[in-house]
Amino acid sequence: MPTILVLGGVGFVGRNLVRYLVEEGLADEIRVADKVIPATAWFSTAVKAAFESDKVTFKQANLVNAASAEKCFAREDEQPWDIVINLAAETKYSQVDAIYEEKVISLSTTVADQAVQNKAKIFIHVSTAQVYDADKKPSSEKAKLKPWTGLARHHLKAEQELTKMEGLNLVIVRPVVIYGPGDTQGITPRLITGRVYQHLGEEMKCLWTKELKINTVHVRDVARALWHLGTHHLKDPPAAKGEVYNLADQTNTDQETVNGHIRNIFKIQTGFQGSIISNFAKLHLESVTEDVNDKHMEPWSEILKNAGISNSPLTPYLDQELLYNNSLCVDGSKIESTGFTYEVPKMTEEKLMEVIAHYQDMGVWPKE
Repeated sequence: MPTILVLGGVGFVGRNLVRYLVEEGLADEIRVADKVIPATAWFSTAVKAAFESDKVTFKQANLVNAASAEKCFAREDEQPWDIVINLAAETKYSQVDAIYEEKVISLSTTVADQAVQNKAKIFIHVSTAQVYDADKKPSSEKAKLKPWTGLARHHLKAEQELTKMEGLNLVIVRPVVIYGPGDTQGITPRLITGRVYQHLGEEMKCLWTKELKINTVHVRDVARALWHLGTHHLKDPPAAKGEVYNLADQTNTDQETVNGHIRNIFKIQTGFQGSIISNFAKLHLESVTEDVNDKHMEPWSEILKNAGISNSPLTPYLDQELLYNNSLCVDGSKIESTGFTYEVPKMTEEKLMEVIAHYQDMGVWPKE
């Protein structure tokens, strides 16, 4: 069985990947490298069990630092890693360019250079589908590139640098909004907001229209896809400048898809502000975002307090960059031509309830 090095493996996608690999018995050796230690990472019982497997070792590392990255790649038998997956890049929005330059571009090129030196057989870089032009038509891997967040701009630059590296067996993965157990900034803030409006007894209204695309993919399918692409390209090496794959389920999720589930889960009314109010808000989006977050944060704190929860990683905070009228509409079918199938092809109320149940079991979401 292959050996795998998961960089940034303590994060949302990484922990789900490690759990998948362990529970399915897919790898002989799984090494996780991350600056965050598992003990402080809000792991579920199932994830803790996976990280305690004798197949898994953990190394704390600052992967921007070449010496630190080199230690993560080093193996006692001096053999190359079969599959290296880079999930370590910054994931927060609205950071200054200097942070993204260091924690996306510099980090990615540093670990990719180590992969070349290690003669790693496959290097998978996880980017974002926000690199595409915000179009209502699904973007394929060959679609126009016009990143619309600061994070996406720097991921695209990182991709471009990686494609220039000789000896790097590169696979680039561009997922849409990832949701599922452990998600804190994809769909979960909208779920929390729904819970807030249930508490307030008010209608939840979103900016723009119900048709605004926010395509989604379940984290288990992301984990499965990363493993599938790694093993697929061990047999069929990627092209000289790498292969690119989008990840998006078949829901073609838009705002109304999510709102419909939120209505059913929390028994509330939802609606949309429409173009006139939304365009006015766009001109004052910084202050509007601040007002919206203030409206949501205090009731959420009250909900947690009433439930006796003093500490939670969950927040209804919505980032300004994600409130613009930018459509995230992506064609995720190319990967299916390699034999991959989406296990969660559609977003369902059941899958969203699993997210809530996951956090309730951890004691960080009130039990109704």
